[in-house]
Amino acid sequence: MSNITIYHNPACGTSRNTLAMIRNSGVEPSVILYLETPPSRDELVSLIAEMGITVRGLLRQNVEPYAQLGLAEDKFTDDQLIDFMLLHPILINRPIVVTPLGTRLCRPSEVVLDILPNPQKGSFAKEDGEQVIDEAGKRIK
Repeated sequence: MSNITIYHNPACGTSRNTLAMIRNSGVEPSVILYLETPPSRDELVSLIAEMGITVRGLLRQNVEPYAQLGLAEDKFTDDQLIDFMLLHPILINRPIVVTPLGTRLCRPSEVVLDILPNPQKGSFAKEDGEQVIDEAGKRIK
């Protein structure tokens, strides 16, 4: 069993790049397809606390339920926003990665490099061709 977990959406390029960087470190993480298996309320609250972000900081804004529900308005409590995320998991921003070194919302995907216990095993380029890791396994930027 891996000591790294990714809350993953395979339809998201950032999430795919993040997963690929985890694998480039020689680890096969536990992959949670959070749209199919959303976290519980307690898990979501814990993840937010571990990341050190606000509830609103985890809320995806560019998806359909956001506008329909009027979530841009500053009238909702954190508990209400969490309720919306649990009801509509697409509202949870991703990918979230949990490692022994911390928990992060990996946007951009390179954020994952800050919390991976193992170094990169070789070069890595994002899907768009942007080189992130050189041949020696070192971060380029």
